[in-house]
Amino acid sequence: MLSSNMLWVLAGARKEGEIFQATNLKSFTFSDLKAATRNFRPDSLDEGGFGYVFKGWVDENSLTAASPGTGIIITVKRLSQESCQGDQEWLTEINHLGQLYHPNLVKLIAYCIEGERRFLVHEFMPKGSLGNHLFRRDSDFQPLSLNLRMKIALDAAKGLAFLHSDNAKVIYRDFNTSNILLDSNYNAKLSDFGLAKYDPIENLHPYDTRISSTFDYGAPEYKMAGRLTSKSDVYTFGVVLLEIISGRRASDQQGPSREMLLVEWARPYLSSKQKISRVMDPKIEGQYSVSCALKVAALALICLSADPKCRPTMEEVVRSLEQIYNGCSSSSSNEGKLSGGSRSKAARVNNGGKPRRKRMNGVHVVGN
Repeated sequence: MLSSNMLWVLAGARKEGEIFQATNLKSFTFSDLKAATRNFRPDSLDEGGFGYVFKGWVDENSLTAASPGTGIIITVKRLSQESCQGDQEWLTEINHLGQLYHPNLVKLIAYCIEGERRFLVHEFMPKGSLGNHLFRRDSDFQPLSLNLRMKIALDAAKGLAFLHSDNAKVIYRDFNTSNILLDSNYNAKLSDFGLAKYDPIENLHPYDTRISSTFDYGAPEYKMAGRLTSKSDVYTFGVVLLEIISGRRASDQQGPSREMLLVEWARPYLSSKQKISRVMDPKIEGQYSVSCALKVAALALICLSADPKCRPTMEEVVRSLEQIYNGCSSSSSNEGKLSGGSRSKAARVNNGGKPRRKRMNGVHVVGN
């Protein structure tokens, strides 16, 4: 059983069961959270694998409880005793989000530990999860345009690329549309790091005995042998990219048997100009060009390569998505365009000034 006196500042390597107490990470009391959420009102935002999620208000400067409608809105996640996640996942999320800062990662503001109670406090993301926008059928969610879907995919890819970078060296393991949250401007941020793994030298730690909860998204080598590398996340990104363009879940137990597994059903259509429309979300029919759809599908196919060595890195995925987003949004007056300067800078490698590229259906995956 954990207690508050077990929290201390670490200066060395990350270890299980220990919390990195970040300078800006606040420790709330249970009374603090009770006041901020108006006694944990039953109109909770959601309930997921972690537990119940509540909405609260705190003062922007002092982070003390504030009246509804004042200060800043926060998201309070309470770990339930029935949760499929436990103390270790709770600690893992604090250790990762408490130390890592990036525009495409949800900001962890505080935590609370009192007796058996475990809470995490995050920034509030008013548009909710990408999954709700893609899969819910009620009128509260208007269909996202392909351009906006590509912007969200690009944001998520940037977050994942940062996690894989030398600045973080983290394998996410839980990339799915429920963990991609959207702010008021549809900027996407990754959340829920309870299953993440810190892997400073990934080749020396190649196997994982705990298969993640998102088994339908898992790479073949991960599902069959538990082999875990950053390329496992790349495969998962490919699955999510298919969900984004199709509006279908990775696994649909209610649909026809031949369409239950999205990757296997969609794969034959992804490189066909005549058949790609079968994969695309019917809610955006007529709102995209076939060439753009093929480029996105081609990138998904590369990410879904059976051989991990054939998959791009997430940095390469980011550069490819920037190219796709720029090209597909240039014909739309309603969508913004990324600056070409950032893309060209990202594409520079030490190869005589010319980056090496993989090409599929007009998509260049820029490599080192």
